[in-house]
Amino acid sequence: MSRPENSASVLHAARRWLGTPYVHQSATLGAGCDCLGLVRGVWADLYGAAPETPPAYSMDWSEPQGDERLWQAASRHLRSKTLADADAGDVILFRMRAGAVAKHLGIQSHIGAAPRFIHAYQGHGVVESPLSQPWQRRIVARFAFPHLPTQSHQE
Repeated sequence: MSRPENSASVLHAARRWLGTPYVHQSATLGAGCDCLGLVRGVWADLYGAAPETPPAYSMDWSEPQGDERLWQAASRHLRSKTLADADAGDVILFRMRAGAVAKHLGIQSHIGAAPRFIHAYQGHGVVESPLSQPWQRRIVARFAFPHLPTQSHQE
């Protein structure tokens, strides 16, 4: 289970991106991002800099090669979780069709009876959507951002 302060910080950062237009391979708040750019932007908000710069990638990601590049990158920088261990603030990875590589990311914003997630979606930009059954069936991995450093509170 993620720490509550992590979840709140992740969701605060993710919600800042709502309304950002969809732009492939971009990660610029308010100007444009894709689903990876959204997660990279939230990471930068939380930790100060992205952990790595992704190589150029096509809209089909690594489908021709069958490589799970997005999954591998997420595994390098995020904490893997079981699919059943859902928390707000989790990064969720989707396989958009059977037999394809996983190539869509979102950040879970609500759990429970009406789950939701924030994602950059082509044609819509960054939106908060219901995590409906069709979306839930496509989830193949779940991750948490690393624990944030504790901050001293001075009064």
